[in-house]
Amino acid sequence: MGFYLNPTDILELYRKETIKPYFVDKTEMLKELILVLKQGGSNISVTRPRRFGKSVAAAMIGSFFCGGVDGESLFSGLKIGESKEYKKYMNQYNVIYIDFSKGPRNCKSYEQYIEYFEKRFVRDIKKAYPDVIFDDSDSMGEILRTVSMEHDNEKFILVFDEWDYVFHRKYFSEENRGEFTAFLGDLTKGRAYALMTYMTGVLPIKKYSASDTMNHFDEYNMANSLRFSEYFGFTGAEVDELYRRYLNNTPEPLLSRMDLEQWYDGYHNERKMSMYNPNSVVTALTENQPGNYWAKAGEYDELADYVLDDTDGVRDAVMLLVAGEPIAVDISEYASTAPVLKHRDEILSVMTVYGYLNYYEGCVRIPNRELQTEFEKIIRMEPKFDYMRRLEKESMRILKATYEGDVDTISSVLAFVHNSESPLKAYNDEAELSGSVKLAYIAARNRYDMQREDQAGTGYVDYIFYPYNRADDGIILELKCDDSPENALKQIRNKKYAMKFQGKLGEESKTTGRILAVGIGYYRKDKVHRCKIEVM
Repeated sequence: MGFYLNPTDILELYRKETIKPYFVDKTEMLKELILVLKQGGSNISVTRPRRFGKSVAAAMIGSFFCGGVDGESLFSGLKIGESKEYKKYMNQYNVIYIDFSKGPRNCKSYEQYIEYFEKRFVRDIKKAYPDVIFDDSDSMGEILRTVSMEHDNEKFILVFDEWDYVFHRKYFSEENRGEFTAFLGDLTKGRAYALMTYMTGVLPIKKYSASDTMNHFDEYNMANSLRFSEYFGFTGAEVDELYRRYLNNTPEPLLSRMDLEQWYDGYHNERKMSMYNPNSVVTALTENQPGNYWAKAGEYDELADYVLDDTDGVRDAVMLLVAGEPIAVDISEYASTAPVLKHRDEILSVMTVYGYLNYYEGCVRIPNRELQTEFEKIIRMEPKFDYMRRLEKESMRILKATYEGDVDTISSVLAFVHNSESPLKAYNDEAELSGSVKLAYIAARNRYDMQREDQAGTGYVDYIFYPYNRADDGIILELKCDDSPENALKQIRNKKYAMKFQGKLGEESKTTGRILAVGIGYYRKDKVHRCKIEVM
Protein backbone atom coordinates (compact mmCIF):
# COMPACT_ATOMS: atom_id res chain seq x y z
CA MET A 1 0.00 0.00 0.00
CA GLY A 2 1.33 3.41 -0.90
CA PHE A 3 0.81 7.12 -1.06
CA TYR A 4 -0.80 6.98 -4.52
CA LEU A 5 -0.83 3.25 -5.33
CA ASN A 6 -3.72 1.55 -3.51
CA PRO A 7 -3.79 4.15 -0.71
CA THR A 8 -5.38 2.64 2.40
CA ASP A 9 -6.72 5.97 3.65
CA ILE A 10 -9.03 6.48 0.69
CA LEU A 11 -11.66 4.12 2.10
CA GLU A 12 -11.66 6.04 5.36
CA LEU A 13 -11.91 9.30 3.42
CA TYR A 14 -15.12 8.15 1.76
CA ARG A 15 -16.47 6.50 4.91
CA LYS A 16 -16.32 9.87 6.68
CA GLU A 17 -18.56 11.30 3.97
CA THR A 18 -21.15 8.54 4.34
CA ILE A 19 -21.70 9.12 8.08
CA LYS A 20 -22.41 12.83 7.71
CA PRO A 21 -26.04 13.72 8.48
CA TYR A 22 -26.75 15.06 4.99
CA PHE A 23 -24.90 12.46 2.93
CA VAL A 24 -26.53 11.56 -0.41
CA ASP A 25 -25.85 8.09 -1.79
CA LYS A 26 -24.56 8.37 -5.38
CA THR A 27 -23.05 4.87 -5.55
CA GLU A 28 -25.28 3.84 -8.45
CA MET A 29 -22.69 5.64 -10.56
CA LEU A 30 -20.42 2.66 -9.85
CA LYS A 31 -22.75 0.44 -11.90
CA GLU A 32 -21.98 2.55 -14.96
CA LEU A 33 -18.24 2.33 -14.31
CA ILE A 34 -18.48 -1.44 -13.87
CA LEU A 35 -20.09 -1.51 -17.31
CA VAL A 36 -17.14 0.53 -18.63
CA LEU A 37 -14.78 -2.15 -17.29
CA LYS A 38 -16.86 -4.92 -18.87
CA GLN A 39 -16.60 -3.15 -22.21
CA GLY A 40 -12.83 -2.93 -22.08
CA GLY A 41 -12.28 0.32 -20.22
CA SER A 42 -12.23 3.97 -21.20
CA ASN A 43 -10.77 7.39 -20.39
CA ILE A 44 -13.46 9.42 -18.67
CA SER A 45 -13.41 13.08 -17.71
CA VAL A 46 -16.24 14.56 -15.64
CA THR A 47 -16.19 18.34 -15.30
CA ARG A 48 -18.46 20.33 -13.00
CA PRO A 49 -18.35 23.69 -11.19
CA ARG A 50 -16.73 23.86 -7.80
CA ARG A 51 -18.63 22.39 -4.84
CA PHE A 52 -20.62 19.96 -6.97
CA GLY A 53 -19.44 16.69 -5.43
CA LYS A 54 -16.56 15.87 -7.78
CA SER A 55 -14.03 15.00 -5.07
CA VAL A 56 -16.53 12.90 -3.10
CA ALA A 57 -17.26 10.93 -6.28
CA ALA A 58 -13.55 10.44 -6.95
CA ALA A 59 -13.04 9.14 -3.40
CA MET A 60 -16.03 6.81 -3.83
CA ILE A 61 -14.62 5.39 -7.08
CA GLY A 62 -11.13 4.99 -5.71
CA SER A 63 -12.25 3.31 -2.47
CA PHE A 64 -14.61 0.93 -4.29
CA PHE A 65 -12.11 -0.42 -6.81
CA CYS A 66 -8.96 -0.14 -4.71
CA GLY A 67 -7.28 -3.45 -3.87
CA GLY A 68 -5.81 -4.08 -0.45
CA VAL A 69 -8.77 -2.61 1.45
CA ASP A 70 -12.07 -4.16 2.51
CA GLY A 71 -15.08 -2.05 1.54
CA GLU A 72 -17.72 -4.70 2.26
CA SER A 73 -18.97 -3.16 5.51
CA LEU A 74 -19.30 0.23 3.80
CA PHE A 75 -20.62 -0.50 0.32
CA SER A 76 -22.98 -3.37 1.23
CA GLY A 77 -25.22 -0.84 2.97
CA LEU A 78 -25.29 1.61 0.08
CA LYS A 79 -27.21 1.49 -3.20
CA ILE A 80 -24.42 -0.33 -5.03
CA GLY A 81 -24.88 -3.17 -2.51
CA GLU A 82 -28.20 -3.97 -4.21
CA SER A 83 -26.26 -5.02 -7.33
CA LYS A 84 -25.84 -8.78 -7.63
CA GLU A 85 -22.31 -8.54 -8.98
CA TYR A 86 -20.78 -5.66 -7.06
CA LYS A 87 -18.54 -7.98 -4.99
CA LYS A 88 -16.95 -9.24 -8.19
CA TYR A 89 -15.52 -5.77 -8.82
CA MET A 90 -15.16 -4.25 -5.35
CA ASN A 91 -11.53 -3.91 -4.17
CA GLN A 92 -10.20 -6.08 -7.00
CA TYR A 93 -7.92 -3.62 -8.82
CA ASN A 94 -4.70 -1.73 -8.49
CA VAL A 95 -5.76 1.90 -8.21
CA ILE A 96 -3.54 4.94 -8.63
CA TYR A 97 -5.38 7.77 -6.90
CA ILE A 98 -3.93 11.30 -7.10
CA ASP A 99 -5.46 14.57 -5.96
CA PHE A 100 -3.48 17.15 -7.90
CA SER A 101 -4.56 19.96 -5.57
CA LYS A 102 -2.56 18.40 -2.72
CA GLY A 103 0.95 19.24 -3.78
CA PRO A 104 4.06 20.55 -1.99
CA ARG A 105 3.81 23.14 0.75
CA ASN A 106 4.71 26.69 -0.34
CA CYS A 107 4.94 25.61 -3.96
CA LYS A 108 6.52 28.29 -6.16
CA SER A 109 7.34 26.53 -9.41
CA TYR A 110 6.10 23.84 -11.76
CA GLU A 111 9.32 21.86 -11.31
CA GLN A 112 8.76 21.72 -7.55
CA TYR A 113 5.10 20.79 -8.09
CA ILE A 114 5.54 17.90 -10.53
CA GLU A 115 8.61 16.53 -8.73
CA TYR A 116 6.49 16.17 -5.58
CA PHE A 117 4.13 13.73 -7.30
CA GLU A 118 6.83 11.87 -9.20
CA LYS A 119 8.94 11.17 -6.10
CA ARG A 120 6.03 9.73 -4.13
CA PHE A 121 4.90 7.69 -7.12
CA VAL A 122 8.38 6.19 -7.60
CA ARG A 123 8.55 5.39 -3.88
CA ASP A 124 5.22 3.52 -4.13
CA ILE A 125 6.32 1.50 -7.18
CA LYS A 126 9.67 0.50 -5.65
CA LYS A 127 7.91 -0.67 -2.50
CA ALA A 128 5.18 -2.63 -4.32
CA TYR A 129 7.40 -4.02 -7.12
CA PRO A 130 10.95 -4.28 -5.76
CA ASP A 131 11.95 -6.65 -8.56
CA VAL A 132 11.20 -4.16 -11.33
CA ILE A 133 14.18 -2.17 -12.56
CA PHE A 134 13.68 1.11 -14.35
CA ASP A 135 15.72 4.15 -15.19
CA ASP A 136 15.47 7.22 -12.95
CA SER A 137 14.77 9.32 -16.03
CA ASP A 138 11.70 7.24 -17.00
CA SER A 139 8.36 9.01 -16.95
CA MET A 140 5.57 7.77 -14.69
CA GLY A 141 3.91 6.33 -17.79
CA GLU A 142 7.02 4.37 -18.80
CA ILE A 143 7.48 3.10 -15.26
CA LEU A 144 3.93 1.71 -15.20
CA ARG A 145 4.48 0.21 -18.63
CA THR A 146 7.58 -1.59 -17.34
CA VAL A 147 5.70 -2.87 -14.28
CA SER A 148 2.85 -4.13 -16.45
CA MET A 149 5.14 -5.91 -18.92
CA GLU A 150 7.16 -7.63 -16.18
CA HIS A 151 4.11 -8.65 -14.13
CA ASP A 152 1.91 -10.52 -16.58
CA ASN A 153 0.31 -7.43 -18.16
CA GLU A 154 -0.86 -6.05 -14.84
CA LYS A 155 -3.60 -3.43 -15.17
CA PHE A 156 -4.33 -0.24 -13.26
CA ILE A 157 -7.31 2.02 -12.71
CA LEU A 158 -6.23 5.67 -12.63
CA VAL A 159 -8.33 8.13 -10.61
CA PHE A 160 -7.23 11.78 -10.83
CA ASP A 161 -8.96 14.55 -8.90
CA GLU A 162 -8.50 18.30 -9.55
CA TRP A 163 -6.68 17.72 -12.83
CA ASP A 164 -6.88 21.46 -13.61
CA TYR A 165 -5.20 22.73 -10.43
CA VAL A 166 -2.28 24.18 -12.44
CA PHE A 167 -4.74 26.42 -14.33
CA HIS A 168 -5.91 28.11 -11.12
CA ARG A 169 -2.52 29.19 -9.76
CA LYS A 170 -0.84 32.26 -11.19
CA TYR A 171 2.69 31.02 -10.55
CA PHE A 172 2.19 28.40 -13.28
CA SER A 173 2.86 29.76 -16.77
CA GLU A 174 1.07 28.82 -19.97
CA GLU A 175 4.12 26.78 -20.85
CA ASN A 176 3.84 24.93 -17.50
CA ARG A 177 0.21 24.16 -18.18
CA GLY A 178 1.11 22.73 -21.54
CA GLU A 179 3.77 20.61 -19.87
CA PHE A 180 1.24 19.30 -17.36
CA THR A 181 -1.33 18.28 -19.97
CA ALA A 182 1.50 16.57 -21.87
CA PHE A 183 2.38 14.77 -18.61
CA LEU A 184 -1.24 13.56 -18.24
CA GLY A 185 -1.36 12.55 -21.89
CA ASP A 186 1.83 10.49 -21.55
CA LEU A 187 0.39 8.78 -18.47
CA THR A 188 -2.98 7.89 -20.00
CA LYS A 189 -2.93 7.89 -23.81
CA GLY A 190 -2.34 4.62 -25.61
CA ARG A 191 -1.32 2.82 -22.43
CA ALA A 192 -2.20 -0.88 -22.24
CA TYR A 193 -1.79 -0.86 -18.47
CA ALA A 194 -4.59 1.71 -18.03
CA LEU A 195 -7.75 -0.34 -17.65
CA MET A 196 -9.74 2.81 -16.97
CA THR A 197 -8.91 6.43 -16.28
CA TYR A 198 -11.36 8.59 -14.36
CA MET A 199 -10.47 12.26 -14.13
CA THR A 200 -12.37 15.20 -12.71
CA GLY A 201 -12.04 18.96 -12.45
CA VAL A 202 -13.77 22.22 -13.33
CA LEU A 203 -12.26 23.00 -16.73
CA PRO A 204 -13.04 21.09 -19.94
CA ILE A 205 -9.92 19.12 -20.89
CA LYS A 206 -10.07 19.46 -24.65
CA LYS A 207 -10.42 23.24 -24.45
CA TYR A 208 -7.38 23.50 -22.21
CA SER A 209 -4.96 21.09 -23.83
CA ALA A 210 -2.88 21.65 -26.91
CA SER A 211 -3.58 19.81 -30.19
CA ASP A 212 -4.40 16.14 -29.59
CA THR A 213 -2.67 15.73 -26.22
CA MET A 214 -5.86 14.80 -24.39
CA ASN A 215 -8.27 13.95 -27.19
CA HIS A 216 -8.55 10.35 -25.98
CA PHE A 217 -10.85 11.36 -23.11
CA ASP A 218 -14.62 11.13 -23.26
CA GLU A 219 -15.75 14.38 -21.62
CA TYR A 220 -18.97 14.77 -19.63
CA ASN A 221 -19.97 18.26 -18.58
CA MET A 222 -23.14 19.62 -16.99
CA ALA A 223 -24.32 21.67 -19.96
CA ASN A 224 -24.65 19.09 -22.71
CA SER A 225 -23.70 15.61 -21.48
CA LEU A 226 -26.42 13.13 -20.57
CA ARG A 227 -24.27 10.41 -19.03
CA PHE A 228 -23.45 10.72 -15.31
CA SER A 229 -25.62 13.86 -15.13
CA GLU A 230 -27.65 12.83 -12.06
CA TYR A 231 -24.61 12.01 -9.94
CA PHE A 232 -23.33 15.58 -9.50
CA GLY A 233 -25.44 18.08 -7.65
CA PHE A 234 -28.63 17.23 -5.76
CA THR A 235 -31.95 16.51 -7.43
CA GLY A 236 -35.21 17.87 -6.06
CA ALA A 237 -36.12 14.45 -4.65
CA GLU A 238 -32.76 14.20 -2.88
CA VAL A 239 -33.22 17.65 -1.34
CA ASP A 240 -36.73 16.62 -0.21
CA GLU A 241 -35.18 13.72 1.72
CA LEU A 242 -32.46 15.93 3.19
CA TYR A 243 -35.09 18.42 4.32
CA ARG A 244 -37.01 15.66 6.10
CA ARG A 245 -33.81 14.73 7.93
CA TYR A 246 -33.28 18.38 8.79
CA LEU A 247 -36.75 18.70 10.32
CA ASN A 248 -36.19 15.54 12.37
CA ASN A 249 -32.70 16.53 13.52
CA THR A 250 -33.07 20.26 14.16
CA PRO A 251 -34.75 21.40 17.43
CA GLU A 252 -35.79 24.80 16.02
CA PRO A 253 -35.75 24.60 12.19
CA LEU A 254 -35.62 28.05 10.59
CA LEU A 255 -35.26 27.01 6.95
CA SER A 256 -38.23 26.37 4.69
CA ARG A 257 -38.12 23.96 1.80
CA MET A 258 -38.76 26.93 -0.47
CA ASP A 259 -35.64 28.63 0.91
CA LEU A 260 -33.51 25.79 -0.40
CA GLU A 261 -35.17 25.97 -3.81
CA GLN A 262 -34.82 29.72 -4.16
CA TRP A 263 -31.27 29.94 -2.90
CA TYR A 264 -29.57 26.86 -4.35
CA ASP A 265 -31.66 25.35 -7.18
CA GLY A 266 -31.57 26.54 -10.77
CA TYR A 267 -28.80 24.55 -12.44
CA HIS A 268 -29.80 22.14 -15.19
CA ASN A 269 -28.27 19.06 -16.73
CA GLU A 270 -28.83 17.47 -20.12
CA ARG A 271 -31.66 15.35 -18.71
CA LYS A 272 -33.46 18.68 -18.15
CA MET A 273 -33.32 17.93 -14.44
CA SER A 274 -33.08 20.93 -12.16
CA MET A 275 -30.05 20.53 -9.88
CA TYR A 276 -29.08 22.11 -6.56
CA ASN A 277 -25.63 23.20 -5.46
CA PRO A 278 -24.90 20.35 -3.01
CA ASN A 279 -22.30 22.09 -0.87
CA SER A 280 -24.54 25.10 -0.28
CA VAL A 281 -27.59 22.95 0.53
CA VAL A 282 -25.66 20.95 3.11
CA THR A 283 -24.14 24.08 4.64
CA ALA A 284 -27.51 25.82 4.88
CA LEU A 285 -29.09 22.80 6.57
CA THR A 286 -26.15 22.50 8.95
CA GLU A 287 -26.15 26.21 9.81
CA ASN A 288 -29.97 26.34 9.99
CA GLN A 289 -30.23 29.40 7.78
CA PRO A 290 -30.07 30.31 4.10
CA GLY A 291 -27.23 32.45 2.87
CA ASN A 292 -24.44 32.84 0.39
CA TYR A 293 -22.06 29.94 1.02
CA TRP A 294 -20.40 30.19 -2.37
CA ALA A 295 -16.66 30.11 -1.71
CA LYS A 296 -15.12 32.58 -4.12
CA ALA A 297 -11.87 31.68 -5.85
CA GLY A 298 -9.37 33.72 -7.85
CA GLU A 299 -11.31 33.38 -11.09
CA TYR A 300 -14.19 35.38 -9.55
CA ASP A 301 -12.11 38.56 -9.44
CA GLU A 302 -10.74 37.95 -12.93
CA LEU A 303 -14.21 37.50 -14.40
CA ALA A 304 -15.45 40.58 -12.53
CA ASP A 305 -12.66 42.59 -14.17
CA TYR A 306 -13.94 41.61 -17.62
CA VAL A 307 -17.41 42.80 -16.62
CA LEU A 308 -16.19 46.09 -15.14
CA ASP A 309 -14.01 46.78 -18.20
CA ASP A 310 -17.10 46.11 -20.34
CA THR A 311 -15.21 43.73 -22.63
CA ASP A 312 -17.25 43.35 -25.83
CA GLY A 313 -20.32 44.87 -24.18
CA VAL A 314 -20.54 42.20 -21.47
CA ARG A 315 -21.71 44.78 -18.89
CA ASP A 316 -25.07 45.16 -20.63
CA ALA A 317 -25.44 41.40 -20.67
CA VAL A 318 -24.80 41.25 -16.92
CA MET A 319 -27.42 43.96 -16.34
CA LEU A 320 -29.99 41.88 -18.16
CA LEU A 321 -28.94 38.73 -16.31
CA VAL A 322 -29.32 40.46 -12.96
CA ALA A 323 -32.76 41.60 -14.08
CA GLY A 324 -33.66 37.98 -14.73
CA GLU A 325 -33.40 37.95 -18.51
CA PRO A 326 -31.80 34.92 -20.24
CA ILE A 327 -28.96 35.56 -22.71
CA ALA A 328 -28.54 33.37 -25.79
CA VAL A 329 -24.98 31.99 -25.91
CA ASP A 330 -23.19 29.30 -27.86
CA ILE A 331 -21.03 27.96 -25.05
CA SER A 332 -19.12 25.67 -27.39
CA GLU A 333 -17.67 28.61 -29.30
CA TYR A 334 -14.98 29.88 -26.97
CA ALA A 335 -11.21 29.52 -26.98
CA SER A 336 -10.57 29.20 -23.28
CA THR A 337 -6.89 28.52 -23.84
CA ALA A 338 -6.51 32.19 -24.70
CA PRO A 339 -4.75 34.16 -21.92
CA VAL A 340 -7.19 37.03 -22.50
CA LEU A 341 -10.90 36.69 -23.20
CA LYS A 342 -11.97 39.04 -25.99
CA HIS A 343 -15.60 38.27 -26.72
CA ARG A 344 -18.81 38.39 -24.73
CA ASP A 345 -19.67 34.76 -25.38
CA GLU A 346 -16.23 33.68 -24.21
CA ILE A 347 -16.73 35.46 -20.89
CA LEU A 348 -20.27 34.16 -20.37
CA SER A 349 -19.12 30.66 -21.30
CA VAL A 350 -16.33 30.71 -18.74
CA MET A 351 -18.78 32.02 -16.13
CA THR A 352 -20.90 28.98 -16.93
CA VAL A 353 -17.94 26.60 -16.60
CA TYR A 354 -17.18 28.01 -13.15
CA GLY A 355 -20.83 27.76 -12.08
CA TYR A 356 -21.70 31.46 -11.86
CA LEU A 357 -24.27 30.99 -14.61
CA ASN A 358 -26.53 28.14 -15.65
CA TYR A 359 -26.82 27.04 -19.26
CA TYR A 360 -30.21 25.73 -20.32
CA GLU A 361 -31.91 25.47 -23.71
CA GLY A 362 -29.38 27.68 -25.46
CA CYS A 363 -29.32 30.48 -22.89
CA VAL A 364 -27.40 31.41 -19.78
CA ARG A 365 -29.09 32.65 -16.63
CA ILE A 366 -28.17 33.47 -13.05
CA PRO A 367 -29.34 30.24 -11.42
CA ASN A 368 -30.47 31.30 -7.95
CA ARG A 369 -30.37 33.85 -5.13
CA GLU A 370 -26.95 32.71 -3.95
CA LEU A 371 -25.32 33.63 -7.26
CA GLN A 372 -27.57 36.67 -7.68
CA THR A 373 -25.94 38.14 -4.58
CA GLU A 374 -22.51 37.70 -6.16
CA PHE A 375 -23.46 39.71 -9.23
CA GLU A 376 -25.20 42.34 -7.11
CA LYS A 377 -21.96 42.92 -5.20
CA ILE A 378 -20.26 43.91 -8.44
CA ILE A 379 -23.06 46.31 -9.28
CA ARG A 380 -23.23 47.91 -5.83
CA MET A 381 -19.50 48.48 -5.50
CA GLU A 382 -18.56 49.82 -8.91
CA PRO A 383 -19.25 53.33 -10.27
CA LYS A 384 -19.42 51.88 -13.77
CA PHE A 385 -22.81 50.43 -12.85
CA ASP A 386 -24.26 53.84 -11.96
CA TYR A 387 -27.14 53.26 -14.38
CA MET A 388 -28.11 50.10 -12.53
CA ARG A 389 -28.11 51.89 -9.17
CA ARG A 390 -30.35 54.66 -10.57
CA LEU A 391 -32.59 51.92 -11.86
CA GLU A 392 -32.74 50.39 -8.38
CA LYS A 393 -34.07 53.67 -6.95
CA GLU A 394 -36.72 53.95 -9.65
CA SER A 395 -37.61 50.31 -9.13
CA MET A 396 -38.27 50.90 -5.44
CA ARG A 397 -40.71 53.61 -6.53
CA ILE A 398 -42.57 51.35 -8.94
CA LEU A 399 -42.86 48.56 -6.38
CA LYS A 400 -44.25 50.96 -3.75
CA ALA A 401 -46.62 52.39 -6.36
CA THR A 402 -47.85 48.89 -7.24
CA TYR A 403 -48.75 48.22 -3.60
CA GLU A 404 -50.55 51.58 -3.41
CA GLY A 405 -52.30 51.34 -6.78
CA ASP A 406 -50.50 54.47 -8.04
CA VAL A 407 -50.75 53.81 -11.78
CA ASP A 408 -49.32 57.23 -12.76
CA THR A 409 -46.03 56.49 -11.01
CA ILE A 410 -45.91 53.03 -12.57
CA SER A 411 -46.34 54.51 -16.04
CA SER A 412 -43.72 57.16 -15.30
CA VAL A 413 -41.08 54.65 -14.16
CA LEU A 414 -41.79 52.40 -17.14
CA ALA A 415 -41.24 55.37 -19.45
CA PHE A 416 -37.96 56.18 -17.69
CA VAL A 417 -36.67 52.64 -18.15
CA HIS A 418 -37.87 52.38 -21.71
CA ASN A 419 -36.41 55.75 -22.72
CA SER A 420 -33.15 55.59 -20.77
CA GLU A 421 -29.88 54.36 -22.16
CA SER A 422 -30.27 50.77 -21.14
CA PRO A 423 -28.98 47.42 -22.41
CA LEU A 424 -32.20 47.08 -24.35
CA LYS A 425 -31.78 48.04 -27.98
CA ALA A 426 -34.86 47.35 -30.13
CA TYR A 427 -37.21 49.98 -28.72
CA ASN A 428 -40.48 48.80 -30.26
CA ASP A 429 -39.82 45.09 -29.99
CA GLU A 430 -42.43 43.28 -27.90
CA ALA A 431 -39.80 41.16 -26.19
CA GLU A 432 -37.94 44.34 -25.34
CA LEU A 433 -41.06 45.68 -23.61
CA SER A 434 -41.06 42.57 -21.45
CA GLY A 435 -37.40 43.14 -20.62
CA SER A 436 -38.09 46.78 -19.76
CA VAL A 437 -40.80 45.74 -17.32
CA LYS A 438 -38.43 43.22 -15.71
CA LEU A 439 -35.77 45.90 -15.35
CA ALA A 440 -38.30 48.33 -13.91
CA TYR A 441 -39.21 45.81 -11.22
CA ILE A 442 -35.62 44.75 -10.54
CA ALA A 443 -35.85 45.79 -6.87
CA ALA A 444 -38.56 43.17 -6.40
CA ARG A 445 -36.05 40.34 -6.86
CA ASN A 446 -35.06 40.57 -3.18
CA ARG A 447 -38.66 40.02 -2.05
CA TYR A 448 -40.05 37.83 -4.81
CA ASP A 449 -39.36 34.79 -6.92
CA MET A 450 -40.05 36.46 -10.27
CA GLN A 451 -41.20 33.98 -12.91
CA ARG A 452 -41.67 34.83 -16.57
CA GLU A 453 -44.36 33.16 -18.72
CA ASP A 454 -45.13 30.73 -15.91
CA GLN A 455 -48.07 28.42 -16.46
CA ALA A 456 -50.91 29.69 -14.33
CA GLY A 457 -54.61 28.79 -14.36
CA THR A 458 -55.51 27.92 -17.94
CA GLY A 459 -52.75 29.84 -19.69
CA TYR A 460 -49.33 31.43 -19.47
CA VAL A 461 -48.90 34.71 -17.63
CA ASP A 462 -46.22 37.22 -18.63
CA TYR A 463 -44.90 37.64 -15.09
CA ILE A 464 -45.90 36.29 -11.73
CA PHE A 465 -44.16 37.32 -8.50
CA TYR A 466 -44.21 34.79 -5.66
CA PRO A 467 -43.37 36.45 -2.33
CA TYR A 468 -40.58 34.96 -0.25
CA ASN A 469 -42.56 36.08 2.80
CA ARG A 470 -46.09 34.65 2.52
CA ALA A 471 -47.48 37.73 4.26
CA ASP A 472 -46.47 39.93 1.31
CA ASP A 473 -48.75 40.59 -1.65
CA GLY A 474 -48.53 38.41 -4.75
CA ILE A 475 -48.25 40.20 -8.09
CA ILE A 476 -49.40 39.22 -11.59
CA LEU A 477 -48.21 41.29 -14.56
CA GLU A 478 -49.77 40.98 -17.98
CA LEU A 479 -48.33 43.04 -20.86
CA LYS A 480 -50.00 44.16 -24.09
CA CYS A 481 -48.46 45.91 -27.08
CA ASP A 482 -50.85 48.25 -28.92
CA ASP A 483 -53.65 47.11 -26.63
CA SER A 484 -55.26 48.39 -23.47
CA PRO A 485 -54.38 47.57 -19.86
CA GLU A 486 -58.08 46.78 -19.40
CA ASN A 487 -57.74 43.89 -21.85
CA ALA A 488 -54.63 42.74 -20.00
CA LEU A 489 -56.64 42.59 -16.76
CA LYS A 490 -59.45 40.79 -18.57
CA GLN A 491 -56.98 38.10 -19.66
CA ILE A 492 -55.75 37.70 -16.08
CA ARG A 493 -59.32 37.14 -14.91
CA ASN A 494 -60.44 34.89 -17.78
CA LYS A 495 -57.31 32.71 -17.63
CA LYS A 496 -57.56 32.41 -13.82
CA TYR A 497 -53.90 33.25 -13.32
CA ALA A 498 -54.48 33.91 -9.61
CA MET A 499 -54.95 30.16 -9.07
CA LYS A 500 -51.19 29.79 -9.19
CA PHE A 501 -50.92 31.32 -5.72
CA GLN A 502 -53.10 28.59 -4.21
CA GLY A 503 -50.34 25.98 -4.37
CA LYS A 504 -50.80 22.29 -5.03
CA LEU A 505 -53.28 20.13 -3.16
CA GLY A 506 -52.24 19.87 0.46
CA GLU A 507 -49.74 22.75 0.21
CA GLU A 508 -50.01 26.16 1.82
CA SER A 509 -51.04 29.06 -0.40
CA LYS A 510 -48.07 31.06 -1.62
CA THR A 511 -49.38 34.30 -0.17
CA THR A 512 -51.67 35.32 2.66
CA GLY A 513 -51.62 38.89 1.38
CA ARG A 514 -53.48 40.42 -1.53
CA ILE A 515 -53.10 39.28 -5.12
CA LEU A 516 -52.47 42.34 -7.27
CA ALA A 517 -53.29 42.10 -10.97
CA VAL A 518 -51.32 44.66 -13.00
CA GLY A 519 -52.30 45.27 -16.61
CA ILE A 520 -49.79 47.23 -18.73
CA GLY A 521 -50.44 48.51 -22.24
CA TYR A 522 -47.69 49.97 -24.41
CA TYR A 523 -48.59 51.85 -27.60
CA ARG A 524 -45.74 51.75 -30.08
CA LYS A 525 -46.94 54.61 -32.24
CA ASP A 526 -46.87 57.29 -29.54
CA LYS A 527 -44.59 55.41 -27.10
CA VAL A 528 -47.05 55.71 -24.24
CA HIS A 529 -47.41 53.30 -21.29
CA ARG A 530 -50.75 52.90 -19.55
CA CYS A 531 -51.46 50.85 -16.44
CA LYS A 532 -54.43 49.50 -14.46
CA ILE A 533 -54.44 47.55 -11.18
CA GLU A 534 -57.04 45.30 -9.60
CA VAL A 535 -57.07 43.35 -6.37
CA MET A 536 -58.09 39.77 -7.19
